[in-house]
Amino acid sequence: MDLATELAQFNLRTVTPEALAAQVSVWAEQARQLQQQADLVAKQRHEIQFKDTKIAALTLELAYHKRIKFSSTSEAFTAQQRDLFDETQETDLNAMQAELEQLAPAPRAKTKPTGRKPLPADLPRIEHRHEPESCTCGCCGQALFRIGEDITEQLDVEPARFFVQRHIRPQYACRLCETITAAAIPASIIDGGLATPALHAWVVIQKYLDHLPLYRIEQISTRHGVAISRSTLAEWIGRIGVALQPLAERLAELLKQRSVLHADETPVPQLDPGKGKTKRAYLWAYRSNNLESGSPIVVFEFQPGRSGSHVQTFLADWQGHLMVDDYAGYKHLFKQGITELACMTHARRKFFDLYAANKHPVAEEAMQRIAELYQLEREATDYSIEARQRWRVDHAKPRLDAMHLWLLQVRKTSAEGGALSRAIDYSLKRWPAFIRYANSGHLPIDNNPIENAIRPIAVGKKNWLFAGSERAGKRAAAIQTLLATAKANGIEPFAWLKDTLEKLPACPNSRLDDLLPLRT
Repeated sequence: MDLATELAQFNLRTVTPEALAAQVSVWAEQARQLQQQADLVAKQRHEIQFKDTKIAALTLELAYHKRIKFSSTSEAFTAQQRDLFDETQETDLNAMQAELEQLAPAPRAKTKPTGRKPLPADLPRIEHRHEPESCTCGCCGQALFRIGEDITEQLDVEPARFFVQRHIRPQYACRLCETITAAAIPASIIDGGLATPALHAWVVIQKYLDHLPLYRIEQISTRHGVAISRSTLAEWIGRIGVALQPLAERLAELLKQRSVLHADETPVPQLDPGKGKTKRAYLWAYRSNNLESGSPIVVFEFQPGRSGSHVQTFLADWQGHLMVDDYAGYKHLFKQGITELACMTHARRKFFDLYAANKHPVAEEAMQRIAELYQLEREATDYSIEARQRWRVDHAKPRLDAMHLWLLQVRKTSAEGGALSRAIDYSLKRWPAFIRYANSGHLPIDNNPIENAIRPIAVGKKNWLFAGSERAGKRAAAIQTLLATAKANGIEPFAWLKDTLEKLPACPNSRLDDLLPLRT
């Protein structure tokens, strides 16, 4: 019955105020329920539209990658480039397939045997027996009797030692109900996969921490008597990257809750399949401040260029102190309320280069003055923020004031355009940003923490040569974020990743913070 019909049935001359009030309350509740239903329908429509758009974009990207993989332009690479290009393509394709499955899950059909080679019989077996919680029938209460068992074998690894984890799940049946009961299969990153979380973690560590391309990991496993194809390794990396992405995104959210950050960037060659050569991309790095409370966090972000718009997008709506070098891409941030901090190590580096070239006495004195500032920082390592602030104001600030006057005097007598004048101008131009730390107890003196986080990436580039695609670069940045944060927190990366991959499939989004590689 609609509202108009209900109103027509009401005789306002005879109805009591109480009955009218009760009916109005009923109508209000009906209106509220209708509004809730309308809001739910609108929300579901928005979610469906978002998923449809995302699925269409992923489907298009998937088709593009498949076309590139088999196009003639891919034949222009050298043998080594071709190997790396192929493994990147396999990883990207499997990552996109995993994302599509997340957006549009379909019932998993019972798969036919794929003809996969059995695991080597000479590998040691560690058996795990999974018994049902109860050996009585859940329907009628009768005792179950054993009719067989389901055996699943997964390949596991300790460094340089492969072995097989055998999971035995006895199956019990009820004669009366004709039902079968067995322990549930533990959740996994890759359903029905060959590998355990430990093997997945080992492959990820080999690729992203030890910087080994997949073809080298394939060679290592083959040497130990287990042939794991590159296509299989690529599938693992792609799907693991998708599974770990929410953890990396959460670390980025937590990082931007800090008030002081370090930032830097390093070039990374990226393969350009259409041209058969590489182009320059960039890995942007951000780190929390060691002098503040809280676990250290390192976040990497892969971008196709060095434009300042990338850091502006990442730090949108963030306010605080930012420690950076003199790259112009950061300058726009300092017009939007972010406070600039300059790295004393960069200032010293200018004078060090001059001293290394010709033992210049002015450069030597500048380095000595900066060394005194660092000695003060070492002496205040264990101080509280308040005590460090008093120490800096009493000891560092006078030395900085004296150094500033000395630099101004020396600059008056130095030749224009010379190496000495350029070194001095670098410091004088950013002097307020260089000395800002001395009035505080929590601001850093240099950008060394982020440079130390980037250094393994720079070393690794000599091994893996380039990022195979933008998607591969973003996946590497997410995984490097987690591994670098684990190392910064004194957590062994392999142990953390193995434990995380075991727990992640059954972990609700509300508990993701429990899996982050942070000190508790």
